[in-house]
Amino acid sequence: MAEELASGRVTMDGGEPMAQTERAELGELHIANEVVAIIAGLAATEVQGVAGMSGGIAGGIAEVLGRKNLSKGVKVAVGNEEAAVDLFLIIEYGARIPEVAAQVQENVKRAIESMTGLRVVEVSIHVQGVHFPEERPEESPRVR
Repeated sequence: MAEELASGRVTMDGGEPMAQTERAELGELHIANEVVAIIAGLAATEVQGVAGMSGGIAGGIAEVLGRKNLSKGVKVAVGNEEAAVDLFLIIEYGARIPEVAAQVQENVKRAIESMTGLRVVEVSIHVQGVHFPEERPEESPRVR
């Protein structure tokens, strides 16, 4: 670590595959694929109508993931200057899926491009399920 700092190279990778390497006068910048995936996941869940991210379908059941692991339900392909993103979403019941998908695409593209400098060439949306609001039974009063 001290050698990396002395040489002017800073790595934000945690040992993960590199998404982008940028050379500057003071050293190199590495952004991990996981970082790009987290940015995409956060940007997607900010959109109204998105119930959560789907970690995939295991045994026919889509796992809805909250904010704990935002890179789940996100696949990224990153080159030196461009990125493509696949998002696996659970949509709220009653939401207009085409409108929610378009808003997610715009929000994810804007977030990745502004935070990383990568040009986003594709944001593909895969709707994996619909989240139904939980009905709460009305409690009957104890005393009438």
